[in-house]
Amino acid sequence: MIHPALIRKQRVIIVLLLALIAITFIVGIRMGYSSISYNRIIPTLLGHGTFKEHFILFSVRLPRMVITLLAGMALALSGAILQGITRNDLADPGIIGINSGAGVAIAIFFLFFPIDAGSFVYMLPLVAFIGSLITACLIYLLSYSRSVGLQPVRLILVGVGFSMALSGIMIVIISSAERAKVDFIAKWLSGNIWGTDWPFIWAIIPWLIVLIPFTLYKANRLNLLGLGEPVAIGVGVSVDRERIVLLLTAVALAASAVSVTGGIAFIGLMAPHIAKALVGPRNQLFIPVAILIGGWLLLLADTVGRQLVDPDGISAGIMVSLIGAPYFMYLLLKK
Repeated sequence: MIHPALIRKQRVIIVLLLALIAITFIVGIRMGYSSISYNRIIPTLLGHGTFKEHFILFSVRLPRMVITLLAGMALALSGAILQGITRNDLADPGIIGINSGAGVAIAIFFLFFPIDAGSFVYMLPLVAFIGSLITACLIYLLSYSRSVGLQPVRLILVGVGFSMALSGIMIVIISSAERAKVDFIAKWLSGNIWGTDWPFIWAIIPWLIVLIPFTLYKANRLNLLGLGEPVAIGVGVSVDRERIVLLLTAVALAASAVSVTGGIAFIGLMAPHIAKALVGPRNQLFIPVAILIGGWLLLLADTVGRQLVDPDGISAGIMVSLIGAPYFMYLLLKK
């Protein structure tokens, strides 16, 4: 049973995070070359703005910010699941090569399989999922031993190796491509939020609607897996089956996110750690907090990055890496 004081603390933190997200939205709408004054945001939302205000809000600002928020949520949840099933605090879809697998699949699809624009948006998450799934399965197989089971440290090392190898494959693939297509792939690699229109939101949101409740339903299974294989088996958990199901969930979440935001790492590493520090290691408690932290971190990184350098700013992936890379090194040294 979860102590009532912890539940109250979680609810307070969730309310504060929702307030931070709302404040970041308001500030982000106000910032930029074309902006809306604070006193015009609510009238424009209610349909009483000018054509310019309506265009800036609904065609420029809101789609980008919503997709960034949703992608951050998906990456944070993916990282929380990976850390749970591997019992490794360094697990992250960007670090262990899952994002790179999605990137190679998207690059091949984008360069060699022309498709109309309407279908392209909705095909991307599926293509990214296939690439991520193949990569995740190979990493899992190479990290698993029949005598020992899944080896968490080996998984990280194998994943980092796959990430580097897939980056090399990506360079080979794009070396002979057209300049315009190479520019798109380069922006994807740097984590530049490129899916900035409403269809991209409709493409990613079904994955979140299904997989967030499913993960919360499996939270107790994650708790048991985190205690180790002997304990989980002792209480009747089918360890291999649960790991595979949850691994597929983590891959789907990461793939749906990076298909519209590009190769963003470290959100899935940092958000679960911060959430655990705030409300403890119980998955029922920290997963909702981690989801909101991940969404807010990526939203904040993109909002700040857009204002730093003219004309396009610094990509969200680079902004997150400036914080995440030192944090990863700290965790690595700590372990």
